[in-house]
Amino acid sequence: MPDWPAHLGRVILETVDSTNLEAARRINTGDQWILTHKQTAGTGRRGKVWEMPKGNFAASLLMHSSDDMQALAQRSFVAALALQDTLESFGATDITLKWPNDVLVKGQKIAGILLASASGAIIIGIGVNLAKAPDIKKLEPNALPPIALSNVIGSHVSALDFLAALATGFERFEQQMRDFGFDPIRRAWLDNAAKLGEVIYARLPNRVETGTFETIDETGALVLMTAKGRLVLPAADVFF
Repeated sequence: MPDWPAHLGRVILETVDSTNLEAARRINTGDQWILTHKQTAGTGRRGKVWEMPKGNFAASLLMHSSDDMQALAQRSFVAALALQDTLESFGATDITLKWPNDVLVKGQKIAGILLASASGAIIIGIGVNLAKAPDIKKLEPNALPPIALSNVIGSHVSALDFLAALATGFERFEQQMRDFGFDPIRRAWLDNAAKLGEVIYARLPNRVETGTFETIDETGALVLMTAKGRLVLPAADVFF
């Protein structure tokens, strides 16, 4: 396993309501990863329940930073690239990245990222289907079917082993972000983007936009070419 980044703390819990909530309670106690073996109130985007069958992965990185909100939000792309590398290191292939915060294997969802911000800090919550995919009957309409890493590679990876690899991978991409800005992260993410150049649907609070997924811009916003012209969306739920 990779060496643990020296400047990061590591907290391992048997159970917690949510690793993101626990990270928020630990603000100003240092940068750290928080992992739990059981999460009782995990959530995804828009407050959706994040199912965590036994053996799956739930962890949050608490990272203190003076960066502005735009740069902090771009850590979702850093996390996605780190997840891709980590999954590949355990033998997964055919990995794509779904804007804004999901990781797919064979077109099925294996991992999700949820950001939360606080004064002077960003919290990056990550859930991965290591052992078992959630019940598809509990997912909302149009959700991609889930997949588990154990089904992909034919063996089980422990949450602790996955965390060690993920923390190292995240640190590598984070250093790249600090040294060179968002552009190399953006280009690497686009190299692996799901449905790039294809028609997708972006669900907004009061409408659904249809268009060709053209790119993400220099801020990380989704760029769609629609029948009405080019549309830039800082936030939306994407489905296809």
